Parts: sequence; C-alpha cells; structure tokens
Amino acid sequence: MTIPKRQRRAQDRPREICAAALDVFAEKGFAAARLDEIAQRAGVSKGTLYLYFKDKADLFRAVVRDTVAPNIDLVRTMIEGADLPFPDVIRMFLPRFAALTSQARVGAVAKMVIGESRNFPELAKVWHDEVVSKALGLIGGLIERGQARGEVRAGDPRLLTFTLMGPMVMGLLWRETLQPAGGAPLDLEALAAQHAEIVLAGLLA
Repeated sequence: MTIPKRQRRAQDRPREICAAALDVFAEKGFAAARLDEIAQRAGVSKGTLYLYFKDKADLFRAVVRDTVAPNIDLVRTMIEGADLPFPDVIRMFLPRFAALTSQARVGAVAKMVIGESRNFPELAKVWHDEVVSKALGLIGGLIERGQARGEVRAGDPRLLTFTLMGPMVMGLLWRETLQPAGGAPLDLEALAAQHAEIVLAGLLA
C-alpha cells in the first residue's frame, strides 16, 4: 500500500527535526541552541516541533537515541556477524569508530556534553546511557570473547576497554577542541590504524 505524501511527510518530521537539532547542538552547544533555529532548519514551525518534543532536553535525548546511538548498533551487527579473530576485529573497529565520529558529528556532541554537563547533568546521563555504556559494553564483550578463545591476555575487560579507547577519545577531543584553536591537524583514522597495532602488541596472548 502506498503511503500518502502528506502522511509520509508527517512521519519524516521527527527525523528531520533531530537532524537539524544535531547540527545546531554541534555548532552552538546546548545552552545556546534555540528551538526557533532548530525548527527553522528543519523547515517546520516551532509549534510543530512541540508536537513531537516537549522541550530541548527531550529533543537532545531523541537526537542521541535516533541519530548517534544507532551507529553503535550498526557496528555491533557488523562485528558480531563477521565473527573474526580478535586482531582483525580491532583493526576493523578502531578505523570505523574514527570514521563514524566524523560522519555523525559524534565528536562535536561529545565535546558539548563534556563542556555543559555541570550545568545540564541530564546531558551526561543520556550520553552515558545511550552511547558510552553501550560502546564500552560492546568492546568489553569482544575482549571477553577474545580471552575465552585464548587470543587476549588475562585482565579486567573493563579496564582493558579503557586502555583500548583512551587514545581514540583523546584524539577526538583534540580534533574538536584544540585543533580549531591552532593545534596541529590530527588524522583520526591514521591514529586508529597505528593504535590498533600498538595495543594489539600488548593485548594479544
């Protein structure tokens, strides 16, 4: 059955509003983001925006849940479906992480959450629950699987996850915060490829 054009348009509106909000949050931060501007970029009235989201915090939750978090699910599906040896998984995952942070503006939103979490602690909670905890759980699960197979040396999987991701997060924050202020440009995908080899040298059994 063909969905009428007007009905398709209504179904697309939350996604279009979230995409516009992601851009505004990334550019201006949470406090300075105005719902009027988000509505204008999405091509809707401010009243229409309130039909779908009760306030700016609710809109941020939707942006994270519907725009950023699905990327983690895509990576999980890709990695678990491949069932590759641990070294191959890491060589695939880290560059993919680097690419996603650019495509989905993850870095800009992460920077915003860090900068504004003191005044808006709910931002940090949403980011933790929908993004960070899921990503850490995915990587920790891969490490546990590698340990069970005898591929990865013994150690606390959670701590090993922080060891694996620490330089990537540092690179992400450098690119989003210090590079615009004059820091030397950083190729995050090159960092990912190099870090994969270094960390594997220490992790592999």
